Amino acid sequence: MRVVGLPLLLGGLVLPFLPLLLWAVAERYPYPALTPTVTSSRPLRLLADPASEVLTGLVNSVVIAVAVAVIAALIGLSAGRALGLHRFRGKRLVQFLLLAPVIVPGLAVTLGIQVFFIRYGLSDTRQGVVLVHLLSAVPYVALVMSSVYANLDLRLEDQARTLGAGPVQVFLRITLPAVAPGLAVAGLFAFLISWGEYVLTLLVGGGAVKTLPLLLYSYLGSTDTPVAAALGLALVVPPVLLLAVTSRLLSGEGAPLAGFGRT
Repeated sequence: MRVVGLPLLLGGLVLPFLPLLLWAVAERYPYPALTPTVTSSRPLRLLADPASEVLTGLVNSVVIAVAVAVIAALIGLSAGRALGLHRFRGKRLVQFLLLAPVIVPGLAVTLGIQVFFIRYGLSDTRQGVVLVHLLSAVPYVALVMSSVYANLDLRLEDQARTLGAGPVQVFLRITLPAVAPGLAVAGLFAFLISWGEYVLTLLVGGGAVKTLPLLLYSYLGSTDTPVAAALGLALVVPPVLLLAVTSRLLSGEGAPLAGFGRT
C-alpha cells in the first residue's frame, strides 16, 4: 500500500507544477498544443539578470520571511504557554484579539496602521514589512504553540526542578526540546505566510521593498507569460524545499514529545 501511495502522493504534488515548468521553457506555446512548439532558456536566464530585480526580490523575501518566522516563534513561545497551560479571566478575549487580524481583512487593518508607519518612518522599509507580516503570522504561531503546550507533561519540569535545575536549565533542557517540533511547524507556518504575502507588502513597502510576489504580479500583468511562469517556479520551489526538509527532520524516531490534540 505504501509503495503505491507514495508515487501517487508525489505525483499529486508535482503535477500542478508541470504547466509552470512547460511555460518556463517555452518560446512558442500555441493552443491547443500539449507541449511548447519552440523552447528557449530565455525566461530562466532572465531570472539571473540583475536588471530583472529577481535576485533583489529573492533576498528581500528570504530576509523578511526568516525574520517574521523567528520573531513570531519567540512571541509564540510565551503566548502559547500562557494560553495552553493557564486559565485566567479574559482568556477568551485574548484568544479573540489574537484572531482579530486574521478575521478582519488585511487590507482594512493595513490602511489603519499605515498612517502610524509613515509617522514613525517604517513605511517603505523592510522593518515595516516585517512588522505588518507579524500581524498575520503571530496568531497562527500562538494558537499552534498553545496546542503544543496544552499537551506538554509538566511533571518533567517538576522533576527537573526537584533535582536542582534552575529556570533557565529547565527551559533549555526540558521545555524547549519537548516543544521544538511544534515550534518548528509554527515557524514554518509563519515563514510561508510571509513568503506569499502580497497586499500587505505592497501597501507598507510602497513598491520600494520588492519581493518575489510583487514581481510575479507585475509580470502576470504583462504579456510575457514564460517569464511569469519562471518567476512562479522561483516563488514555489523554496517553500517546497523547506517543507521537505522540515518534514524530514521531524519524521525521525525522536519526533514530537508534545502533540497537537488538546487546545
